[in-house]
Amino acid sequence: LIKQDRKRIEGTWRVAALEVNGNKTADQDARKLSVVNGPDGTWTLYSEGQVVSKGTNLFDPTQKPKTIDLTITAADGNGNVHLGIYELGEQRRKLCFVPPGQKRPTEFTSPTGSERILVSFEREKK
Repeated sequence: LIKQDRKRIEGTWRVAALEVNGNKTADQDARKLSVVNGPDGTWTLYSEGQVVSKGTNLFDPTQKPKTIDLTITAADGNGNVHLGIYELGEQRRKLCFVPPGQKRPTEFTSPTGSERILVSFEREKK
């Protein structure tokens, strides 16, 4: 199952919507961000083509909701682990995660004061 989701998440995803701590980011700003997921569980976050962050994913598709641990491997925040949950479709996916040290979210929401980050992605055309 983990390999299956790794394969399905592989590729480039454009951020379609972004909400942080209850605040929705303007769509035109959110859409400047994209993530490239590698077949080996690595990811790279870009803003307008510039690398912003890098890291690795650890999936557990057997959980309800499915869980993901995002580890940052780039200089800024190196070693930080963000606990999250995810939904993965063919063309769309959702991710909700928290800052290091917080409990994993159990739902795809980002209420004010929660510090949760809720992201929706659309797959980029090849």
